Amino acid sequence: MTHLQLQRFFAFMFVLVFLCTPVMGCTSFIITPGASADSSMYVAHTNDGFGAGVLGHEVVNETTRLVYVPPADHPPGSMRAVYFDPNSGSDEPTSVKEAQGKPLGYIPEVEHTYGYFTGSYGIINEHQLMSGEVTTGAKVQPSSDPDKRIFYSSELSNIALERTRTAKDAVTLIGQLIDRYGFYGTGETLLFGDPKEAWVIEMCGGTPDGRGGLWVAQKVPDGEVFVTANTFRIREVVPGNPDQMNSDNLFKVAKENGWWNESEGDLDWLRTVSNGEYSHPYYSLSRVFSLYSRIAPSRDFSPYVTDTYSEDYPFSLVPDKKLTTADAFALFRDHYEGTVFDLTTGPAAGPFGNPYRWRGPYDDHNAFASGEVKPGSWPRPVSAMFCGYSYINQGRSWLPDPIGGVVWFGFAPPAETVYIPFHAGITGIPAEWSENDRSTFSRDYAWWAFNYVTNWATLNYNAMSGDIRDRQQAIEQRQFAEQPVLEENARLIYYKDGEAAAREYLTRYSTANARANAADWWKLSDQLIVKYSNLMVNDFANGTTHLTGYPDPWLQDAGYQYGPRIYEYEELQDVIGLAYVNRTVYTTPGNELNLIKTTQRKNETELFIEMIEGRIPLPAHNLTHRIMKTG
Repeated sequence: MTHLQLQRFFAFMFVLVFLCTPVMGCTSFIITPGASADSSMYVAHTNDGFGAGVLGHEVVNETTRLVYVPPADHPPGSMRAVYFDPNSGSDEPTSVKEAQGKPLGYIPEVEHTYGYFTGSYGIINEHQLMSGEVTTGAKVQPSSDPDKRIFYSSELSNIALERTRTAKDAVTLIGQLIDRYGFYGTGETLLFGDPKEAWVIEMCGGTPDGRGGLWVAQKVPDGEVFVTANTFRIREVVPGNPDQMNSDNLFKVAKENGWWNESEGDLDWLRTVSNGEYSHPYYSLSRVFSLYSRIAPSRDFSPYVTDTYSEDYPFSLVPDKKLTTADAFALFRDHYEGTVFDLTTGPAAGPFGNPYRWRGPYDDHNAFASGEVKPGSWPRPVSAMFCGYSYINQGRSWLPDPIGGVVWFGFAPPAETVYIPFHAGITGIPAEWSENDRSTFSRDYAWWAFNYVTNWATLNYNAMSGDIRDRQQAIEQRQFAEQPVLEENARLIYYKDGEAAAREYLTRYSTANARANAADWWKLSDQLIVKYSNLMVNDFANGTTHLTGYPDPWLQDAGYQYGPRIYEYEELQDVIGLAYVNRTVYTTPGNELNLIKTTQRKNETELFIEMIEGRIPLPAHNLTHRIMKTG
């Protein structure tokens, strides 16, 4: 390493050791051209976690970076290094591998590699090949081994973007690499889409000799939408199916491991190689339910299923209406609103509907055995507090690749981010996006702009989320309006002055637009601080300040009705069934106990009616308390 490389290496190692938490899993989807309003292909991914990754020989805090890797030519005989991924979930002693900075192995390099964007996993390349990822559980999750297993999904996704142009070629190449060089770590799903076709490939370890790996790939039918969320989604594997591919060893290994035999019928990939849900019941399937319910409400999906291997939610489905880019954004901004898992309601949401939760002891990816009942956990939302970044890739067959491909990228939880377009043909990423340091708060980093707003909003989410959505929608609608003009200009430049000129034009726009949006978001954060400071809502322009207080249902749940507003506090607590109704009545000094005794004698609803009608005299005086009713 050079001196500068060593400095960067140890700086990122500090971030890794002291600040990074494990990746918590992701949510991804594909919208095929026949399912989208304008015939675009969409491949989308949330990267939910702040773990570290490996880019080249450096260990970096990748989950908060957007990185551009330029195209390159390589001399004959070159070898490409393959590095260990500390996010792999294997029991590898990661510090050894990372500190040495040595590759796990090498594979032959190709003559030319394409330019592409990456973070923890590959995102999109210059030929509109798009990728997404989710982690899954598998029955066997081996550690890396330079002699048997050198690939995890992150390097596989990057190599696919470096070397292929179509989704089918991408999954074919990945399958070949797993067969030859082996797979380690957790089970994984990679999504690939080009402007015309989409494929999903799922993979894991498990071969008895520890070499190679197992994988299955399946095409997403045009006109349909595919959703995945930390559980394998491919089910029956049928030999000869033209819309499927699989490792040659799959059926043999499944039999040798005692996971399947021909008498059971078609091999069920999910049931064969995994235990289903990644962490606990509904950790994965509730997200599939929520997005499918929004995409196709006419299907009336139930939120509840029989078991972890349920087939209630199909591999893909036809949406009730064709989806727009804005619809795709909205899918990621989901906290289960309006469903039985709604995180914005109930006592855990606090008085202001905060959808974000501290993780409990059973919310992490502990082993989940079939039939196991865990003490409790929160519903796992699509828009999660621990999201490092998310994106929605868009590919369009009718435009030249540098213009037609675009990644709509956003830092922090999707519900509070702005998706900003970076076209596939640009030649650089603004430093505010490609250089981020979570160990130090700085307005030089775009990640902090969006993450800060999310964290501040948790103080009064119901109120602040409205301000955030207003600004969010204003920016995104402006960008939508600018896209046709921008892309038509780029297309004219492409055919008149050449591809390089079009790339430069798009790069200038992307940089200026991204920086303007970051500045706008910092301005929003300043405004939120002023407006919502000290638990108030301040309008200094009009000279008003409001103490909004807490909603009545929350006061009831919090026990607010019990005072202490009268001296007979203990007796009041003994009254069964009191409910807070936000009304004030008056009584004479010392008469509070009589009121309590009356309350105990009567049905509380009858008592309340008598008080309101004046049949129970309560002389006014300066001691007040709240009256409650039941029913």
